[in-house]
Amino acid sequence: MPRIAVVEKDKCHPDQCGGQPCMRFCPVNRGGEECITLPAGGKIVIDEELCTGCGICPKKCPFGAIHIINLPEELNQEPVHRFGQNEFRLYNLPTPVFGKVVGIIGRNGIGKSTAIKILAGVIKPNFGDWKRKDSSIDELIEFFRGREAQKYFEKVRDREIKIAYKPQNIDRIPKNARGKVGELLKKVDETGKFEEIAEMLDIKNILDNDIEKLSGGELQRVAIAATVLKKANVYIFDEPTSYLDIKQRIRVSRFIRNLANESTAVLVVEHDLIILDYLTDIVHLMYGKEVCYGITSQPKPTRVGINVYLEGFLHEENVRFRPNQITFSRRAPVRLMDAEAVVSWDKISKTLGKFSLEAAEGSLKRKSVVGILGENGIGKSTFLRILAGEEKGDEGSVGKGIQIAYKPQYIYTDSGELVAGFLGDALEKYDSQLIKPLELRMLLTKKLNELSGGELQRVMIAKTLSQDAKLYLLDEPSAYLDIEQRLVTSKLIRDFMEQSGKACLIVDHDLLLIDYLSDQLMIFLGQPAIKGRVTGPFEMEKGMNLFLQGLDITLRRDADSNRPRINKPESQKDREQKSGGKLYYT
Repeated sequence: MPRIAVVEKDKCHPDQCGGQPCMRFCPVNRGGEECITLPAGGKIVIDEELCTGCGICPKKCPFGAIHIINLPEELNQEPVHRFGQNEFRLYNLPTPVFGKVVGIIGRNGIGKSTAIKILAGVIKPNFGDWKRKDSSIDELIEFFRGREAQKYFEKVRDREIKIAYKPQNIDRIPKNARGKVGELLKKVDETGKFEEIAEMLDIKNILDNDIEKLSGGELQRVAIAATVLKKANVYIFDEPTSYLDIKQRIRVSRFIRNLANESTAVLVVEHDLIILDYLTDIVHLMYGKEVCYGITSQPKPTRVGINVYLEGFLHEENVRFRPNQITFSRRAPVRLMDAEAVVSWDKISKTLGKFSLEAAEGSLKRKSVVGILGENGIGKSTFLRILAGEEKGDEGSVGKGIQIAYKPQYIYTDSGELVAGFLGDALEKYDSQLIKPLELRMLLTKKLNELSGGELQRVMIAKTLSQDAKLYLLDEPSAYLDIEQRLVTSKLIRDFMEQSGKACLIVDHDLLLIDYLSDQLMIFLGQPAIKGRVTGPFEMEKGMNLFLQGLDITLRRDADSNRPRINKPESQKDREQKSGGKLYYT
């Protein structure tokens, strides 16, 4: 069985671990050979050929920096790319298909972005030889001989393929470009379709804005526009819907889907499963262990591939990559008429500059999980801040004396406090409920200002839910989380509320998360940046029907997994549900 040893360099602190216990307790080292060594001024190095896989060193490392992994027996191939000695390895690649939109499913740190960068020519693979600095296209062709990727790289070599690539980290764009949006897009336009693309992506109203003043959602759509304005026949999009609200996600998905034809291929990495399902024809699953290794599965029809991902077991490869299956149930409508109110409010109004928000009187009941849906800039976060007492309405009031725990939308921090200190008693009180499922143990020795967006999000979710409160307010808890983390977090929140009997109000743009979690819905209507109106809470069917009217889509349940799926436009099911006024399945 092939074995690899991975050392996370940022977690390895030889001067703080108490005399390198990994080296001292290694049986091979104690036998006189040098399996684990420490170069002067560096991090530990593990000789994989000498390593016996005893598993002692990972247990002895106080920082969780060492991973000794037995790879699946079926993996009888060399890695496509390896970042360094005792570092991440990538096996196999997804393959674009002309006339199709191909999706990639997998958690963060599993190699998705590395794979598409190789396909886009941004990274030249080293075929497992981490000392190697360069490789040729002919070597790539030879490496994939007999596989679908061989044909792709032959077309790249023969210049039959031109690639346009939208990277994941769009926040870097304003650092590398200066000027008005319209001027920058015209400079990269090779298609002569500037006006048409701007209209289709709804960015005409920001063309005169400076690039550095755009919101995340605006910057995302501009990045997509810049990608498709290049004359290409392979388009690669890394997380094209992050920062977008649901209405924008549907619009962008339709736009990207229409790019694929017999002479054009599209490849997409996406964490929103409903959008991925709607957008793609074929998917590759990527599995393994984050920061250690990633394996790309064979392609599967999208519906089948997503259901396999939810099941957590690849039958062809005989690999279980998640211990539990994620299941959706056909829940009966939850009626909370007789339940005790946790919080209530009078008619509320609030004006912020040119924007105004109104909410009729309402209340939230015990044991309820209420999802909030609405476009960006419609007042969702403002309403949560009013409930949390962080803002005061111009008119109306919120019931007093209720204990509220609030996780805001934006969670940036420059605090140097350790995660362990920040979480405090939650480490012991909620270890099995929050700490373990959110995988926070490995972050305890990190400072808050050292965490990535996804790590900080998980820490803040745990901190909020661990507080002694009757009502929990979570603003966009899925932001920065990958598919796996979203599924785990959804189940965690749902179970936590059911067990504690508390109430929770959640704002999010991931429809699958809202569907899985919610007993009821609140819908925000109006015009973004102008006026917002709070309606509800409604029972799920009524609330979702109201919300879907503005999206021109219908939802059904998958016959096997019960997960929500968007019907194809003008399909028999779509027309049937629209004619019956049931846009949302029951």
